[in-house]
Amino acid sequence: MEGIQVSVEKAGLHNNIAVIKVGGYIDTTTSAELEHSLDALLKAGTYNIIIDLGNVDYISSAGWGIFISEIKGIREKGGDLKLVRMIPDVYEVFELLEFHYILRAFDTIEEAVGDFDRGGMAASFSKPQPAATHHATAKSDGHGRGVIAPAGRSDVATAEVFAPMPEARTAPSLDEKIRQIVRDNPEAGTLKIKQMLSTARYGGLKISWWDVRRRLKDLGLDSKSKRLEYYKSV
Repeated sequence: MEGIQVSVEKAGLHNNIAVIKVGGYIDTTTSAELEHSLDALLKAGTYNIIIDLGNVDYISSAGWGIFISEIKGIREKGGDLKLVRMIPDVYEVFELLEFHYILRAFDTIEEAVGDFDRGGMAASFSKPQPAATHHATAKSDGHGRGVIAPAGRSDVATAEVFAPMPEARTAPSLDEKIRQIVRDNPEAGTLKIKQMLSTARYGGLKISWWDVRRRLKDLGLDSKSKRLEYYKSV
């Protein structure tokens, strides 16, 4: 296998985030160099760390072991280690091994930096208040046809009520197609869902792996456990 390339940069509003850029393969013969760079940052008191895996084609158990073994100590120091830009093959293994329960992953360096700058806290939103409702009264116009009279508005002319026209069926949206795939195949990963979307059953949709992953994230289905929970709930 090829060697490994490792470099370190600084990022963040206060330049307090280290970005370790890695290229090549991370296995038993190359992982020591990555481990050395990570140890140097920790000894220097840097605990906000991003690992850029955009140019990594393969990670062995030795490579994953570096991240898993260090994460507890890093978080005890008030920091975190985030992974970014994993290629589809690497992310599939990451998800298959269920490391998403332990490590946070992002599509871009900017997203991970932003998460650090926000303190990793999710934004909170106030619950919208229900809109006020107005009641209307129904009566007959003397010809057997129903009419609606708005409540409290005797001066408003009544309107005849007609049966609504049936709505034309529309093609399912991308989100609906993804939900259907998850309902049929709850254990399918991102790559499998992408492949199924390209079949005739789902309209031969051509979409990138990254776009599928973003949609899964927006739908709250970006992990195997979440997809299984959704499958059980429907």
